[in-house]
Amino acid sequence: MKKRHVLNSPSLLELKKHRRRVVFVKITLCTIAFTVLFATLAYISRLGKLNISNIEIVGNKVVTSEDIKPIVEEAISGNYLWVFPKTNILLYSKKEITKNIFKQFKRIKGVSFAVKEDKTLLLSIVERTALYTWCGDVPLELNSKDKPVCYFMDESGYIFNEAPYFSGEVYFKFYGSIVSNNGIPSGLYFSSKNFLKLAVFKRTLELMGMKPVSMYLEDSGDVRVTLSSKTSSTGPEIIFKLDSNFKTVAENLDAALSTEPLLSQFKDKYSSLLYIDLRFGNKVYYKFK
Repeated sequence: MKKRHVLNSPSLLELKKHRRRVVFVKITLCTIAFTVLFATLAYISRLGKLNISNIEIVGNKVVTSEDIKPIVEEAISGNYLWVFPKTNILLYSKKEITKNIFKQFKRIKGVSFAVKEDKTLLLSIVERTALYTWCGDVPLELNSKDKPVCYFMDESGYIFNEAPYFSGEVYFKFYGSIVSNNGIPSGLYFSSKNFLKLAVFKRTLELMGMKPVSMYLEDSGDVRVTLSSKTSSTGPEIIFKLDSNFKTVAENLDAALSTEPLLSQFKDKYSSLLYIDLRFGNKVYYKFK
């Protein structure tokens, strides 16, 4: 009874009320302060000198600025929390713009941002350079009436835009299987583990005086490099294993081409050469028609 009397004493009740009033005042002041701060930041964020007024795109050669601008405009339209404009030079999302540009245009591999003094958002675009083409899992048959559907590739083997049809040997062609869920190769890499070595081997053949025009990576692990031919639709092939030491393969080929009788035959009977087979270690096999 005495304990209950103490807990309900007027002085203790008054103390509790005072504490509640203090807490209420603190919450009220914090709410007011937050509201004022929020409103001030919202006002500042909308000042003209802090908002993007124009969009400029440079560096692009194939993808047009008119195609890129709508992606940027969509990304900076609207507001954050219904208040802060996405055009604010401190708030606009570089990550979202870059992601959407990469998703839409596989040719583009780099985007950098800057805001000029007149509040123009400047996008500097880096496009991929088409050095090769990927033309399918396997080469078309010689008597096929279909035209190959090829895609451009850059120096890393990254596949991007579909290429127009080229007659002749405009771009070096790669053939071989790739993993694609939707049947569209754009955005994928061709033979990512070996592509750089394959490109170096192509260049090595060129330095040896040959003109390779295509390379076919068979599912079996064999690689067939077709050389240019002026007298027929297909030229001779250089055959080797994908898991070989490419340097050793090149050395064996160079040694064979520097030794008789292949040295003379390669020069005099090139148009009738069918293949040079380098799949068997230091042994080099070749065949003419």
